[in-house]
Amino acid sequence: MQIGRQFVAKKALFSFMGSTFRVFDPQGSLQFFIKQKAFKLKEELNVFADENQTKKRLTIKARSWSDFSAAYDVVDVETGETVGACKREGMKSMFRDSWLVMAAGDEVIGKCEEDSMLMAMLRRLIFKQWLPQKFTVKDASGNSLGTIRQRFNPFQIAYDVNFEGGGNNALDSRLGIALVVLLLAIEGRQQ
Repeated sequence: MQIGRQFVAKKALFSFMGSTFRVFDPQGSLQFFIKQKAFKLKEELNVFADENQTKKRLTIKARSWSDFSAAYDVVDVETGETVGACKREGMKSMFRDSWLVMAAGDEVIGKCEEDSMLMAMLRRLIFKQWLPQKFTVKDASGNSLGTIRQRFNPFQIAYDVNFEGGGNNALDSRLGIALVVLLLAIEGRQQ
């Protein structure tokens, strides 16, 4: 599956039964479509190559029913390979969103973290959607793999994503897509 290193991810403004997300390349062409079903006890997100949902590319599935500190396995549907997982750090995320990025054997290979504790607290307590989030993604050694920056828009959550860091140790683009989708789906509930 070929996925670019830069893209824009958006959560639809209104959805009746669940949320929808779209991932676009830098030129604005749709790359992925995700429909999140409402009222599911155990989260499962399917990433499609088209809005008609005919070509499934990835499945992102929660290991448990609680999303407080849940791990989400990422499976490449074309190969059947579990490429890794993303795990929300529950207690840390109460104050500052934090996610672990793990290889297929649950070895931590990276971390995605909100910009700063001060900014995170200001967002949660005072400014809500008026203060856009910024996430930094680093490998296990602390080297930058990329950034996820929320656009200022009080009516829609949208992220500009750049995973061009890391050189030969770059983040697997399938894990990158899953991480951004989870930020939209799980952390986006706070907005």
